Amino acid sequence: MSESITGYIDHVIFRNEDNGYTVMVLKGVEDDEELTCVGTFPVITQGASVEAEGRFIQHPVYGKQFQADRLTEKMPEDALAMERYLGSGAIKGIGAALAGRIVRHFGEDTLRIVEEEPERLAEIKGISEKKAREIAMQISEKADMRKAMMFLQKYGISLNLGAKIYQKYGDSVYSVLQENPYRLADDISGVGFKIADEIAYRIGIHTDSDYRIKSGMVYTLLQATGEGHTYLPKDELFQRASDLLGVDASYMEKHLVDLAMERKIIQKEQEDQILIYPTQYYYLELNTARMLRELDIFCPEDEAMIERRLVQIEKETGTVLDEMQKKAVREAAGHGLLVLTGGPGTGKTTTINAIIRFFEGEGAELRLAAPTGRAAKRMTEATGYEAQTIHRLLELSGMPEDDREGQPIHFERNAENPLEADVIIIDEMSMVDIHLMHSLLMAVTAGTRLILVGDENQLPSVGPGNVLRDIIRSGQFPVVELKKIFRQASESDIVVNAHKINEGEQVVLNNKSRDFFFLKRYDADIIIRVVIALIQEKLPKYVEAKPFEIQVLTPMRKGLLGVDRLNQILQRYLNPPDASKKEKELGQGLFREGDKVMQVRNNYQLEWEIRGRYGIPIEKGVGVFNGDTGIIKTINEFAETAEVEFEDGRWAEYSFKQLEELELAYAVTIHKSQGSEYPAVIIPLLSGPRMLMNRNLLYTAVTRARKCVTVVGSEETFREMIRNEKQQRRYSSLDRRILETE
Repeated sequence: MSESITGYIDHVIFRNEDNGYTVMVLKGVEDDEELTCVGTFPVITQGASVEAEGRFIQHPVYGKQFQADRLTEKMPEDALAMERYLGSGAIKGIGAALAGRIVRHFGEDTLRIVEEEPERLAEIKGISEKKAREIAMQISEKADMRKAMMFLQKYGISLNLGAKIYQKYGDSVYSVLQENPYRLADDISGVGFKIADEIAYRIGIHTDSDYRIKSGMVYTLLQATGEGHTYLPKDELFQRASDLLGVDASYMEKHLVDLAMERKIIQKEQEDQILIYPTQYYYLELNTARMLRELDIFCPEDEAMIERRLVQIEKETGTVLDEMQKKAVREAAGHGLLVLTGGPGTGKTTTINAIIRFFEGEGAELRLAAPTGRAAKRMTEATGYEAQTIHRLLELSGMPEDDREGQPIHFERNAENPLEADVIIIDEMSMVDIHLMHSLLMAVTAGTRLILVGDENQLPSVGPGNVLRDIIRSGQFPVVELKKIFRQASESDIVVNAHKINEGEQVVLNNKSRDFFFLKRYDADIIIRVVIALIQEKLPKYVEAKPFEIQVLTPMRKGLLGVDRLNQILQRYLNPPDASKKEKELGQGLFREGDKVMQVRNNYQLEWEIRGRYGIPIEKGVGVFNGDTGIIKTINEFAETAEVEFEDGRWAEYSFKQLEELELAYAVTIHKSQGSEYPAVIIPLLSGPRMLMNRNLLYTAVTRARKCVTVVGSEETFREMIRNEKQQRRYSSLDRRILETE
């Protein structure tokens, strides 16, 4: 049976601001001196008079408590309650002493004065007219916010989210929620369509509401960008949105004009079908196309001088360049933009080095970059020239969006502050999405030579767009494709088989190779045992690498040979429990000191540092990105933090809450291995979805290995992947935007 008590909040023992769970002490409850009250409350004001509804309980440790189901804050009813409220610290600028002076001066009339004649507070020594207005405003705002938070809580909105919503809309929050809660998805960071839709359902908005259908269509488009698309054909958008909303696709046609007028979408007709873009992505592609055109200027050079320099470069380096490699140097010298592409073993690195030497001889300032830390490190090792990640090249800085004190996340290098370089070379271009390409081009001025290097047969970027392939397919820029496999590379079956896979030719699996092995196994648990034996015993000596440097690559996340299961098993064998290693449980698994981990989403504000001798920081920055891998060095249970040392030497500290951005990385999906290279790669293969198990995926996995590839599993699955050239269609149109900007 529910009971009701009244009292005032003396102090708060514990409060979780995420969900509002509170343990506090009430005073003035009947004859009791004080009483512990527990419950979930949207807003708590120390010193406030409250009425609580609930029941008394007997806690086994803490004794008698009141379990409140509902808490109503009451305005102070007498002078004592008013003094207590004002002096509690709830009102900024009023302490206990000043509260006492106010109440002594106005007595029982204090509450009325504060609400109706707040300017009279200036009669009190120490309160100016300005301060009097501020006090009145605070009291009014707190009452309004309390009311709004109670209203929002009815619809299952958390306290943190409720505070954001109230901060955005103020008193108009009621009309926004009643009329169109889908506005929240547009206006407030952290609110997506799903949350807005849940609120709308609780409010009672119809499933075929115009607001709901329009919001669902925009949400569907933005979800598609997470799959790499920059647009959807109209029919596919309608079908996807219909599945999401549970309404017939015929409801959607009439909303396209509204969404276009609201500038949320762009419609383009293409080959007898309508393409629908989120506005942002249409303009990202269009502006990227325009900037590429601006860079593509002819730079006449003395041809005789170029030939002399080529002879000199060959002499200095002791290498003989083939005709296509020489052509790449000539095109780089004569154009503002060049694409250099080719598969493994075709001499891309030799060509890059020749281009670097050519421009160094011209006294040019060069900058080298790649999308990931691992790829940048490889580029540095291959060229002897310092390479950075593209994010560091563009000088990422700023604060998270919801930190109002600082600037939001941005690149310091942009159109107003461009990169100071004569030549910029970007490697692993297949990994660069439309966002990053647009940001890069914003910071490159016409007259700077931009050289884009990559293999268009690799998997496309994780983010939206298909930048490298679209630039090549536009046919509008100089492209040099290296096809010849050089003698040294041709001795490697990794290189030879990668090209065979790419051409759809079957690979000889007789295990007479020195660097490409196939171990036929047909049971998932047996395959895993073989993988463990390879990592622990067989491969480290063979490829002269540590077990942690050997990478397991698998097509899938789920299943018997998926990343999730493999990582749990491999962790047990490669980094077993030890009394000296601290652990932190997280979800279904745990992290342990010494674990190999990967960052699985971009975190633009996570701070890092590079440490010199004795652990002294010598460089600092922000930003850790999807695909960065490292080792957990320390777990501090007291501070609730973990430290990770990444492969490129950066150290970053994670709060326990941020650990959800990390995953174990003993095994990673082939998609996540893009841009990386490992001494040895192990690929467990049994079966999987046909759309996923394709030639493109297998080619990418094989080309990640430097010294050795070992496939463990079904020969038929391997051969079927080579035969299956169907890839998941990626909708992108940078090539069309380039053709339109002629």
